[in-house]
Amino acid sequence: MNYRSITQSLARRDVMKMAAMLALAGASTNRAMAQGEPIKVGVLSDMNGPYSDQAGPGSVVAAKLAIEDVGGTVLGRPVELVVGDHQNKADIGVGIAREWFGPGNVNMISDFANSAVALGVSELLAANKKIALYSGVSSTQLIGKACSPYGVLWAHDTWAISAGLMTAAAKEGAKTFYFITADYAFGHSLQADATGAIEAAGGKVLGTSTHPVNTNDFSSFLLSARASGADAVVLANAGADLTNCLKQAAEFAITRKQKVLTPLMFIVDVHGLGLDVAQGLTFTQSWYWDLDDETRAWSKRFYAQRKKQAGDAQIACYSATYQYLKAVERAGTTDAEAVMKELRAVTISDVFTKNGKIREDGKMVFDRYLVRAKKPEDSKYEWDYLEVVRKIPAAEAFRPLALSKDCSMVKT
Repeated sequence: MNYRSITQSLARRDVMKMAAMLALAGASTNRAMAQGEPIKVGVLSDMNGPYSDQAGPGSVVAAKLAIEDVGGTVLGRPVELVVGDHQNKADIGVGIAREWFGPGNVNMISDFANSAVALGVSELLAANKKIALYSGVSSTQLIGKACSPYGVLWAHDTWAISAGLMTAAAKEGAKTFYFITADYAFGHSLQADATGAIEAAGGKVLGTSTHPVNTNDFSSFLLSARASGADAVVLANAGADLTNCLKQAAEFAITRKQKVLTPLMFIVDVHGLGLDVAQGLTFTQSWYWDLDDETRAWSKRFYAQRKKQAGDAQIACYSATYQYLKAVERAGTTDAEAVMKELRAVTISDVFTKNGKIREDGKMVFDRYLVRAKKPEDSKYEWDYLEVVRKIPAAEAFRPLALSKDCSMVKT
């Protein structure tokens, strides 16, 4: 072997040795970086629109409280909260989620506050192996055709908020129904589930008026409902649309002659209406701030930041964020499959619920409550708006698993 060959051989060995040393150093650096890399959780919501009071900024506060309650770090890594406003536009919401799941490296998204946005994001989960905990939406499509092993419908759904209410109305004498429905995924899902319950009880739907999100004038829809002569008018909408519709229904004296049913009602809606208008309205809730000492203690922290009491979507956002971070801690990793395995394995227990279980269709089921808005004279202190009529056991509160047969994860 000549000098040049020896030199080249030595050079190759040196290069290989140096490359190995660099690889080891790089791996060590990557491990060090990973140990300090933040775990990112996102709140994607309506921050300024018709659902911002029910979710939005309040959900951000709730998620912050969850991060605070796990100590701000998990697995030695800081927890970072990112916030996005989808403006109730599915393309904007999906675009934000795509950026978060990609370069943004967000591990989990909660809230949503708009079913069309949630359904769009559900299509991104499997490809990105990222998690969505839908704490502020209720479309049963998310536990049906759009179900995902990486998604959980965390709080209420359209069957839970409507079926029992329609059945109760039928038992009280309502035989005919008219819908005023928000014209997007949530409204249509709610009407479909409510109609099933109405027909099962022997009732009949006489007609429907649909309206776009963020409608100010409901007069034509309410006049159509009144002209129908239906025993009950079902408001299949939410947020500012619901409160505006209720106020105008009172102005048209519809509430004097027809029963008005409000499946998706939050305490902030009652606050916005005032008990003079809201009194007597009966609906379901997943949670109430004044249930016990634990809920009151948590609510005191929330109120200190929002100057309002939390509703279902906001406390559910707290629970989803808290339980996600605890599952990461138990799993020892942010790997989505490992975290989902941990979430499905345990009973969900926190200030939101004590007996939550995630079913195979991705629905978290738990006890709920039938409540009634108090008369003004029965309210004794600020935000003392609701009385609990009865607890609804988890087995009764949510639609049967058999109705999720179009979910690919349900074994038939």
